[in-house]
Amino acid sequence: MHFQLSDDQKMLKSLVERFVQDHYADGQRNTYLATPYGFSPEIWALLGELGIIATAFDESDGGFETDIKTLTVIFEALGRGITAEPLIEYAYEAGALFAATASPELKTAWIDQLVSGEKRLVLAHTEQRARDNPLWVEVEAKRKDDGFSLTGSKSLVPSGVGVDGYIISTKSIDGSEDDLSLFLVPAETPGLRVAPYRLVDGRVAVKLDFDAIQIPASHKLNGSIQALTAVQQKADIARCAETLGLMETVFETTLEYLKTRKQFGRPLGSFQALQHRMVEQYVAIDQLRSLILRLTLLKSNETVELGEMIAGVRAFAAEAGTALGHEAIQLHGGMGVSEEVIVATGHKRLMMLARYPYSAESAMDIYAGVSA
Repeated sequence: MHFQLSDDQKMLKSLVERFVQDHYADGQRNTYLATPYGFSPEIWALLGELGIIATAFDESDGGFETDIKTLTVIFEALGRGITAEPLIEYAYEAGALFAATASPELKTAWIDQLVSGEKRLVLAHTEQRARDNPLWVEVEAKRKDDGFSLTGSKSLVPSGVGVDGYIISTKSIDGSEDDLSLFLVPAETPGLRVAPYRLVDGRVAVKLDFDAIQIPASHKLNGSIQALTAVQQKADIARCAETLGLMETVFETTLEYLKTRKQFGRPLGSFQALQHRMVEQYVAIDQLRSLILRLTLLKSNETVELGEMIAGVRAFAAEAGTALGHEAIQLHGGMGVSEEVIVATGHKRLMMLARYPYSAESAMDIYAGVSA
């Protein structure tokens, strides 16, 4: 088995680490999160200039198609920086889904600006009553005149403020209960109501409500649950790698604190009970790293086996990341929950990754082959 990075992967890793160092080392994170978007549009544009957004797209679409190992390299580095840009949501989910399902005419109108980051799409799939069921869709699409009429609500659309369009999932227009349909809905569509709110990690999500909004036939995407599953699997790998990077940063910050903070005239790190607790978290980080390396050995076209493995890694990452966050906060004491301490911000992001787009319990059901 070969786990060494190639020269190209080393260069990409160095590029992302330099980006984090230049734009997150001095505590700019909270400034980015405080914007109405939950991130900085200027920094997002920089990701486009650096070609990092393009890694989500195939070469035929103007991107730099990445394998699983390269994907994990990118997002582990971004996770270590606890970055705010919604690269997964805009590029690896919505952007990749659009590229895989749009008609040639529709793709021509959008793809170049999506790859460069000039335009942003986001997936609107989660509904209030879904309860982790990826097939639960209540939004309806009906044929009307020369297009379609969409009615319903999407309760959680992460980073849905300021986008150029939404990819909305609906019940299958063919009436199949085991499938769904996908539509590109421009943000300026009349009748589309957008209500923003903050998530636990400080990012901004929106709730979409719409009643009989009119969508042209050309905006129906040529994909279904299979296309959605394929991009979500890749996005889940990215979330696992981001979790690993977050855990590494939170662990290292806590370790440094235990070495310098003194109690009873001794560094906290000198107490054996605290050493044992830190060793447990070190082992958890190593376990997650090993599980992610296992994913890199699978082929992208091994959809069933890859999907089950990803779900298993997601389940472990969710529980291990949350547990590490709890430990880090407790070991810091009261200051561990303050916004000035990076472990608090890291823990909030770990909690979000543990619950979205589905819980650890649901991930274990997928891994075990239990139907949703």
